[in-house]
Amino acid sequence: MSKTGSVEERDLVNKLWDAGFGAMRAPASGGATKRPLPDVLAGNGEIYLAIEVKSTRQDHIYIDHDKIANLKEFSDIFGATPYVGAKFIRKDWRFIKLEDLHVTRTENYRVNTDLALTKGLDFEEIIGGSVQTKLI
Repeated sequence: MSKTGSVEERDLVNKLWDAGFGAMRAPASGGATKRPLPDVLAGNGEIYLAIEVKSTRQDHIYIDHDKIANLKEFSDIFGATPYVGAKFIRKDWRFIKLEDLHVTRTENYRVNTDLALTKGLDFEEIIGGSVQTKLI
């Protein structure tokens, strides 16, 4: 992962620790192993999260099919809830459920800022905090 991605992963791990979760970056993610590991793994004894972290300065993120398949496989084995953690630079974290990802023609995945804002959850929602209601 790029240096920017590593910074975002560390930021997320710190936010999770501050929220009462044990959290770590998976040091073998990104090709160092054939095992299906997420970028960030966290839990607090009740909630377990496996997160594939993506960050960009653009308004969209593309994710290879294998990354999502591996995230799902790991989460199923571990008992974690899988998310794509999208960090659009200068915007708050958004966490997208795998079933909400947009599938491309090549069967990869895309997240844009619109999808992240409409279907993505905020940090408080994934850690079991109050669900925000949107006024229309």
